[in-house]
Amino acid sequence: MTRRVGITTTIPSEVVFAAGWAPVDLNNVFIASADPRRLVEEAEVAGYPRSICAWIKGIYATVLRDRTLDTVIAVTQGDCSNTHALMETLQLAGVRVIPFAYPFDRDHDLLKLQIEKLMDYFGVNWLAVREARSRLAEIRGAVRELDRLTWEENRVGGWDNHFYQVTCSDFDGDPESFGARVNSLLSRVRQAQPRGREIRLAYIGVPPINGGIYGFLEQLGARVVFNETQRQFAMPFDTDDLVEQYRLYTYPYGIFFRLADIKRELERRSVRGVIHYAQSFCFRQIEDLIVRHELRMPVLTVEGDNPGPLDARTRVRLEAFVEMLRQGGWD
Repeated sequence: MTRRVGITTTIPSEVVFAAGWAPVDLNNVFIASADPRRLVEEAEVAGYPRSICAWIKGIYATVLRDRTLDTVIAVTQGDCSNTHALMETLQLAGVRVIPFAYPFDRDHDLLKLQIEKLMDYFGVNWLAVREARSRLAEIRGAVRELDRLTWEENRVGGWDNHFYQVTCSDFDGDPESFGARVNSLLSRVRQAQPRGREIRLAYIGVPPINGGIYGFLEQLGARVVFNETQRQFAMPFDTDDLVEQYRLYTYPYGIFFRLADIKRELERRSVRGVIHYAQSFCFRQIEDLIVRHELRMPVLTVEGDNPGPLDARTRVRLEAFVEMLRQGGWD
């Protein structure tokens, strides 16, 4: 049976697959569970404060429910600032924790050292890791094509664009099966009629805790054609160097490095408005003031807290934003 290791966000999964293990993105398992809100409540019953990000609480409860996940790779730099305490509470529960850190300044040597420390833990060499990278590159290429069909040919909806890119964090633990699903979807959408005239939106920030945002926007006559962080999970980079691949990966680094990528894609995809998602109790909420200063187009900041359907207030704000774009207005 393939051994599974939990991950708190995207890490160099090539190392894990090279070792014959399967990575499990704990965020995806949490949000796709039958009752994710119940997982948040379980963490709060265990002692997690109300004023802590629901993703962290969901990850904690997800691991404790699945005792086959006895090992977790936790990203200690380049993701959530609460991960350190998450690691400690998981260790208290008997879970083995492997730290991984993205260097803040994207230093090549420090990043290579982190990857090699991970390789040492799993007992694999560079040859095996590069072979795993080649295996995953073909699947990432198919997901990149799905993204192109979203914004260039208008054949893919915002949810599918989000889902298949975000799943590249762990390839559902089975790259061959996931790749077959992607290729099956590609075959269908290539035959689909291009969509009508929709208002083209970008979604930036962490993936939403309320996935219904995509369908609701399309009901309003708008569509997300750029999912910032999810696209980064798919590693849309032209490089054969694994270390460089994870240097180009924008999510774990500073907001200005991310914004350079965002600005390029907004122009390339002819985006008319930006939805900036900010998770409640997350330090990234502070970055919203930088986003608004730097992006010269309409930006709507949406805050999410617990999993579940979109709340009425957010629906009203999205409706007003789309209508403003439709009328051509911008304060």
